Amino acid sequence: MSQPNITAYLKTYCGWSEGVRAIFRKYNLDYEEKDIIKNPAFRWEMEQKSGQPLSPCVEINGTMLPDISGEEVESWMIQNGIVSESNDEPDAPINSACSDEQHAAMALGEIAKVKFIN
Repeated sequence: MSQPNITAYLKTYCGWSEGVRAIFRKYNLDYEEKDIIKNPAFRWEMEQKSGQPLSPCVEINGTMLPDISGEEVESWMIQNGIVSESNDEPDAPINSACSDEQHAAMALGEIAKVKFIN
């Protein structure tokens, strides 16, 4: 399979965004990350392309997947022949938010010391 063209509109610290990143790592996929927190212009671009303000949003080969989890990205890519299903475990939860405590820890570079909430 050829490498898909992927643009991911993600937040710097977010369980949902990290779940999307985990799927791209799981399948060793290159992607362009547009951090909507660090660059408000990317948030505006995401909203214009997706028609809504919620993230993460992922565009794969021209198809926008708005307000999507890593689990949903993986499912969509399998269903659309972008990747073949893998039994490998992702290196982060792919369908969960993170707590305020996790946000604070990540901001301090302590990602491994916190757990995602389900």
